[in-house]
Amino acid sequence: MKKLPVIIIRLGIRFYQKFLNPILRALGGPHSGCRFTPSCSHYFLEAVEIHGALYGSWLGICRICRCHPWGKCGHDPVPPKKS
Repeated sequence: MKKLPVIIIRLGIRFYQKFLNPILRALGGPHSGCRFTPSCSHYFLEAVEIHGALYGSWLGICRICRCHPWGKCGHDPVPPKKS
């Protein structure tokens, strides 16, 4: 049961990637994507898989908040898990 929140978050992100992201790109044009590499949805997914549902979601939300026209851009990987 501990993995259930991670599975639910993964399903939500995959739904966004498969159905909502193409619609948003069609409405916003070719340059309406994420400013970072990896994209925010991939970052969120990877953060949840590495750090768990709670802290991974926090990292993903913070990343989404940084992704705006006046913010930075470029390569921004998920931080490694502290041992």
